[in-house]
Amino acid sequence: MGRLFGTDGVRGLANGDLLTPELALSVAVAAARVLIESDRSHQPLAIVGRDPRASGEMLEGAVVAGLTSAGANVVRVGVLPTPAVAYLVGQAQADLGVMLSASHNPMPDNGIKLFAPGGQKLPDELEARIEAAIEDGHGLVGRPTGAGVGRVHDLLDGAEHYVKHLVAATPHSLAGVKVVVDCANGAASDVGPAAYEQAGAEVVAIHADPDGLNINDNCGSTHMEALREAVIREGADLGLAHDGDADRCLAVTSTGEFVDGDQIMAILALAMREAGTLTDDTLVATVMSNLGLRLAMKQAGIRLLETKVGDRYVLEELTAGNLALGGEQSGHIVMPAYATTGDGVLTGLHLMATMASTGKSLADLAAVLHKLPQVLINVPVKDREAGAQAPAVQAAVALAENELGETGRVLLRPSGTEPLVRVMVEAATQEQARTVAERVADEVRAASPA
Repeated sequence: MGRLFGTDGVRGLANGDLLTPELALSVAVAAARVLIESDRSHQPLAIVGRDPRASGEMLEGAVVAGLTSAGANVVRVGVLPTPAVAYLVGQAQADLGVMLSASHNPMPDNGIKLFAPGGQKLPDELEARIEAAIEDGHGLVGRPTGAGVGRVHDLLDGAEHYVKHLVAATPHSLAGVKVVVDCANGAASDVGPAAYEQAGAEVVAIHADPDGLNINDNCGSTHMEALREAVIREGADLGLAHDGDADRCLAVTSTGEFVDGDQIMAILALAMREAGTLTDDTLVATVMSNLGLRLAMKQAGIRLLETKVGDRYVLEELTAGNLALGGEQSGHIVMPAYATTGDGVLTGLHLMATMASTGKSLADLAAVLHKLPQVLINVPVKDREAGAQAPAVQAAVALAENELGETGRVLLRPSGTEPLVRVMVEAATQEQARTVAERVADEVRAASPA
């Protein structure tokens, strides 16, 4: 078996070749067994949640069966955002959290995300132990019987606990702010609008009617055109877009300009520095963040630390330095004082609180960052590593970097969740960025045709 866990758990076509109920059961059994081996002092407790996609019902059954068959007790929390599940893991002092979601992916996909005690993302070492347990069939022997079998309970008010936590974490009343929120027909369809309203905002919710099939369907953070139109139509101060599991947040200004995660991080970093809550005047971002963010933070006297792509790596850096803010261009923003993972609704609350406390529009706040032209090409490949590491590809990258000099950069990254190689180029002009990116992408396609 190859590497099972990607940058954010296991993800694939639900009930397809990889992400089957059998695999979900095996992952659950192995995770429970690894936890039991690590600490035999008590019977493990697991929190299990999911987003609304139809296949989550099937996979939830398999995960619950696997956990209980290995001797873990289970609390099902139903449809909730990923950060809500992480929060409840910490609140319940659970040993494990399982979130069934494929985040921003189309409805047919699904995924298994695991959380360690405290609601933290699983470290690589623990993921490797779980993969090894699956591969050697360790989870299929020595099953408990009788009173040793785990029990299942349902938590009916998990959403209320989570919303109360979010509102308490909002630093300023949102009174006077009108927002349109695109819930992506996903896990935030109830808790997102509820949290914004309880914090004082006037809320117009769109794509907040999940039916199991319409999650991320031409809506949410990957399809923001409808949000832009709604903001202008409603005369709102801003729009917020979440993805299917609500761990990311992107925005739209009152005039319809898109605001990405880099701009949101810049806004929050400056606000937190002003409030004295930006530890060591440091922001953590990934290598995918725009060069403009680095330049803006340097000018503001804020240090920027870089990590690999994935909010888990951002969180590791935040934890290691006891830092207060980090995130990704895609809208995963992590604020460890309030959350153990990226939380889109929390991000939206703090963004609007900054608007309310300063009296500035989102456009004015976002103007602190001048983004360099950036082109991202997702190249379908048969072999991600071959597509990225082939000598001809590396030669093309070296040539491009020499051409761009200090006015741009090239980033080549195999996707952690899809059969893609991501080619990202920043340059002084959009035309130059596009030309260079297409040239490198052509070499990737030739090295590993899909």
